[in-house]
Amino acid sequence: MSMNDLKELLEKLRLLPSETEWVEFKEAKNNISFDGLGRYFSALSNEANLKWLNFAWLVLGISDQPPRKIVGTNYRPNRPALDRLKKEIADHTTNRLSFEEIHELHLPEGRVLMFQIPPALRGVPTSWKGHYYGREGESLAPLSLSKIEQIRGQALREDWSARVCEDATLDDFDPEAIQFARKQYKEKHPGQAEELDQWDDLTFLNKAKVCISGQITHAALVLLGREESGHFLSPGIAQLTWVLRNDQGIEKDYKHFDLPLILAVDRIFARLRNLTYRYMPNASLFPVEVTQYDIWVIRESLHNAIAHQDYTQAGRINIIEEPESLLVTNLGHFIPGTVEEVIRRDAPPEQYRNPFLARAMVNLNMIDTIGSGIKRMFLKQRQRFFPMPDYDLSEPERVRVRLFGKVLDENYTRLLIEKADLNLLDVMALDKVQKHHQINEEEFKRLKKQKLIEGRRPNLFVSARVAAVTGDKADYIRQRAFDKEHYKKMVISYLNKFGEAKREDIDKLLLDKISDALDEKQKRNRIRNLLFEMSHKDNTIFANGPRRTAVWVLRH
Repeated sequence: MSMNDLKELLEKLRLLPSETEWVEFKEAKNNISFDGLGRYFSALSNEANLKWLNFAWLVLGISDQPPRKIVGTNYRPNRPALDRLKKEIADHTTNRLSFEEIHELHLPEGRVLMFQIPPALRGVPTSWKGHYYGREGESLAPLSLSKIEQIRGQALREDWSARVCEDATLDDFDPEAIQFARKQYKEKHPGQAEELDQWDDLTFLNKAKVCISGQITHAALVLLGREESGHFLSPGIAQLTWVLRNDQGIEKDYKHFDLPLILAVDRIFARLRNLTYRYMPNASLFPVEVTQYDIWVIRESLHNAIAHQDYTQAGRINIIEEPESLLVTNLGHFIPGTVEEVIRRDAPPEQYRNPFLARAMVNLNMIDTIGSGIKRMFLKQRQRFFPMPDYDLSEPERVRVRLFGKVLDENYTRLLIEKADLNLLDVMALDKVQKHHQINEEEFKRLKKQKLIEGRRPNLFVSARVAAVTGDKADYIRQRAFDKEHYKKMVISYLNKFGEAKREDIDKLLLDKISDALDEKQKRNRIRNLLFEMSHKDNTIFANGPRRTAVWVLRH
């Protein structure tokens, strides 16, 4: 824009109604907080998307109330400092979105800054430090759920994977990938095996619903394209990255796997160290030997990531291998909302991020059955007596799935799963308890009602009923607290024998007797409350002497 164009635009913006949600004026005579700037960037970017605008505007140096006088701003007076803002903002936003341009106007009334803000990408709300912001009239506010879903719904209505690559040809396919896809299709559709052998490649790709009437799609290239054909997907990226870390979290090795992704999964398997794991079932003298990871569960995790990756975000699918776990991450929010909802519904979801790609993967036997894969992963882990997969959905536009390669803690979950009267949702909730994860109110009430857990939130543990089943009663006694009367009798017995006790003497007496479900600080608080109750309510003991050197004695 020329300077005259900017001055003309500024005058038009100043005349807009106060409640215009895609424009914000700030005096900022000397400064504006960096977080405040970021929150406005998120809010105005999202509102521009919802209004189908090319840009939103944040203007500094003008009062925010009509007649919107120019007061001038001294915010970042040096041009290099202003230009650094683009990177500084991008470091904390979705897809590293930042200002399109920062325009500096030196007017007779004072200096004005016009921040030109791009709209949120189709289907991806713009976040600031992991939080979405929007406007409610003139006010900055968290982006409402309805607006979040409205933006996300844009991606679901437009299927990136079904887009046609006009210039792509059959030469852009990997021959080995085509042969492997034919083999997979035969396994999925054995009744068409003889007929398939007569099809040329283009007929096969149409029948497998990888191409559309002979036209090559994004989905076709993601699964079957040559490595050098990735440019057809730009700015999208289709790549898997394997990272090996040691027990200190330090990277020891890595490798990127490009197109075709139908072959990349097996190539990653060749890298994984799926070691033999031994554990001792209760009442057995002989160890059980299994591999750390079930091959089907790994494959399903990776195929799910490929099927549901948001390729428009131009990021990779990561597979991070650690000594006792695998972490698979992909970009894009988890459309069903929660894993529990997937298990509870037990039916295919109504929406997919990449429906064309998902259907193609079903036809090529990469996804077992649409809608059942996640539940089957949990059932597989249950059959192996291993911890459940951990779905971390704490980041708005990322799904993290961790698979554990060993039995955790005292084998509660492993042996509890053998109980036929527990449904999968209860097993999942108990698995959270064993991992010391928080459970929601519904899960808490359900487990409490069945007397499967004890303790006080957040320090919950598996109850005696399960401990008895598993045979690990000693650990249960360590976890379970005695009642207060037991501790009071111990204190009185000590004072009868020794006459007096300092606070540290009572701590030594009780600390190792109080439930191990509590941490050190909580145990000491429990003792303090106990002594207060004995001295002020029961009147059985009292503190003799100055507070710092007082000793506890019996009250006669």
